[in-house]
Amino acid sequence: MKTALLFSGQGSQYVGMFKDIYEKFPLAREIVNKADEILNYSLSTICFEGPIEKLKETRYTQPAIFLHSAVIISLLKNILKFDATAGHSVGEYAALFASDVFDFESALKLVSLRGELMFRAGEIMPGTMFAVINLADDKVEEVCKELTLTGNGNVVVAANYNSPGQVVVSGSAEYLRQNVHKFKEAGARIVTELVVSGAFHSPLVEPAKIELEKAINNLRFKDAIVPVYSNVFAKPLTSAEEIKNALVLQLTSPVKWSQSLIKMKEDGFERFIEIGPGQVLQGLAKRTLSGIEILGIDKSDDLEKFI
Repeated sequence: MKTALLFSGQGSQYVGMFKDIYEKFPLAREIVNKADEILNYSLSTICFEGPIEKLKETRYTQPAIFLHSAVIISLLKNILKFDATAGHSVGEYAALFASDVFDFESALKLVSLRGELMFRAGEIMPGTMFAVINLADDKVEEVCKELTLTGNGNVVVAANYNSPGQVVVSGSAEYLRQNVHKFKEAGARIVTELVVSGAFHSPLVEPAKIELEKAINNLRFKDAIVPVYSNVFAKPLTSAEEIKNALVLQLTSPVKWSQSLIKMKEDGFERFIEIGPGQVLQGLAKRTLSGIEILGIDKSDDLEKFI
């Protein structure tokens, strides 16, 4: 059975994440302690003890989620067999790490920089994101286009295609809040603002992209040992150069998650395992695909079933 690993994205974090794994597995302690040393602050304390307000800050959330996933995949190395990987937004970095595109230290530093740059971009150009529920993708895109055309420089775009009937939009904070009713008028059942510090996956984070691109281009990437389904292209990539290009584009491009899942199913994948905190991607897979097996590895109990 062809198996794909899915790596959790921002929004899945919780206080106490991977603490039980840290306490139970010596290798996990070694990796987490190394991460604190690399970052020059105690990320583990923020993950284990919070407060949740601090953990929700993008500059801490992103390395926290990466670390959770990286610890699990490191513990399962040579045990868990898989044929492809994919990660939701920041989760793509863990997917690339699992596919041996870059090493742990390089990946952690890159994710930490990404989180810091996105946090700062949100301060420079205030933006927000809303989940639009029960409205077709093309209808969401139409409303976004209309709002951008009439926005006097304000921007609204589709940012995350999470599952059929669930698209997250990104845009200029006050402008989007004032005009969010347009999605309901178009037929959306629910429109909910997300707790984020910026308009991620939109042109508003372009300043972050410029600096991140420099860091990505200065890092040596290897060809992936298994295909990585790209957020930007919703197709499998293995070439180091193609992956580099996709990772640069990813920051300001929409996350084509539902399209990636559909493509994986078309390519014969029948088993999907979410690696990292929470169960968000398992839920999205259930809403997008049928006739598949869906599992998750978040806590030590989940890990022990495989080990």
